[in-house]
Amino acid sequence: MITLPYGKTGMPLEEGNAAVLHSHIAELRSDVPGRELVRRALEAPIGSPRLRDLAKGKKTCCFIISDHTRPVPSRDIVPEMLAEIREGSPDIDVFFLVATGCHRETRPDELRAKLGDEIFESAKILVHDCDSEDNIKIGVLPSGAPLVLDKKALDADLMVAEGFIEPHFFAGFSGGRKSILPGICDRETVLGNHCGAFIDSPFARTGILENNPIHTDMVDAVKQAGLDFIVNCIIDENKNTAAAFAGDPIKAHEAGCRELLGYCRIEADPSDIVITTNGGAPLDQNFYQCVKCMTAAEAAAVEGGVIIALSECADGIGGDYFYAQMSGPQTAQELYDSFLEVPMEQTPPDQWQSQIFARVLAHHPVIVVTRPELKEVVEKCKCMYAPTAQQALDMAFEMKGRDARVTVIPDGVSVMVQMKK
Repeated sequence: MITLPYGKTGMPLEEGNAAVLHSHIAELRSDVPGRELVRRALEAPIGSPRLRDLAKGKKTCCFIISDHTRPVPSRDIVPEMLAEIREGSPDIDVFFLVATGCHRETRPDELRAKLGDEIFESAKILVHDCDSEDNIKIGVLPSGAPLVLDKKALDADLMVAEGFIEPHFFAGFSGGRKSILPGICDRETVLGNHCGAFIDSPFARTGILENNPIHTDMVDAVKQAGLDFIVNCIIDENKNTAAAFAGDPIKAHEAGCRELLGYCRIEADPSDIVITTNGGAPLDQNFYQCVKCMTAAEAAAVEGGVIIALSECADGIGGDYFYAQMSGPQTAQELYDSFLEVPMEQTPPDQWQSQIFARVLAHHPVIVVTRPELKEVVEKCKCMYAPTAQQALDMAFEMKGRDARVTVIPDGVSVMVQMKK
C-alpha cells in the first residue's frame, strides 16, 4: 500500500508489483534550518556582489515574490533578504510585487499564509496585473515578441526576487528568470513566449535549458528588465528548504538547476500503465495545473499506454479558455495541429497548456482521479473519470490486461523522466 499525494491528505493505492519511481530529493535533506541555508547563500552569492552592497544608496526596492500556485519557502527567504537589503540601505522603501503572471490575483489570506503575520501586516504588497494599461514595453525578445513589463518594478532602484527550482514541463526548470517572464510581464509578452511553435520544440521539455526557445526568451527578459539579485531554493519532499542559491539571476539559477538535476532525473522502463500526481496541494489545486504531472507519465509510457493522473482540483478547472479549448469537438490530434497554425502574436490564453494536454491525449488514454463534481468536466475534456486511484487502476487493467506493466510516479512535477535504454 502506498499513499499518493492528493490535496492536503493523500489517497491510498495498492500498487502490487508496480515500479514506484521517486526522485532523489529526499537525499538532499539538510539538518540546517532553512533560514540558515538562505543566510549562508546570501553570504556567498554566485556571480554577484553581496545584496547589502547592491542595496547601498538605493531608495526604493521592488521585491518580487511568487504567487499562490508555488510552494516557495518564503518564510525562509524573505526575512533574510529583507535584513540584508536594510543592512545596506536602512531607510530603503521596499514593496512586494506578487508575480502572478496570467494567474488569478493572489488573495490576502494566501499572502498571509505565505509571508507570515508580521511581514504581511507591515509590508506594502502589490499584485501584478498582466492586463494593466500601466505596463510598459521596454524591448523585443529573441522570439520577436514584445517585452512589456510591470511599470512598478521598472521604476524601482533595486529589483530582487525569491523563487524555488523544480522541473518544469516546458521551461526546463522553474525559478530564476520566471520571476520576470511570465511573473511580471504583460499578457501580450507571456502569450508570445508560450506560442505554439515554441511549445512544439523538442527542447521545450522537462529539465532542458539548452536550445529551449522558451528559456532563451526568459533569460533575455531578465537582462532587459534589470533584475539585480535572486534567492532561489530547492525544497524536499515535505516542501522544506533543502538548498539555497543566491546571487546573479542567471548564474545562481543555473547553479541550482545543475544541483537539482542530479536528484530529480529518474530512469523508467516503458510501461503500459503510469500513475502520477501533481504532488498534492497547492500544485494540484485545479485541473489546468494537472497537465504538468501528465508529462512525466507521458515520458514513462509506451505508445498507447494508459495515464492515470491524481489531482484534487480544489479550485475547479483553473481556466475557462483552457476548458473551452479542450472540451471542443476536435480530436486531440486535430486540436494539437490547429495550435501549430496560430501565429505567435495571436496566441490565445492557455493555449500552451491545452497544446501539451492535446499532445498527451493524442498518444495516451487518460484517467483523471479527482472530486466527483468534476466528473463531467473531465469527460468533456476527452479524459475518463475515476473517484479513486484504485478504481482508476482497475479501469486501466481492463484496458491493458492484468499482466500490464505498471509504473507509479508519486510526484510527477518533481522529476525528469528518461526511458531506460
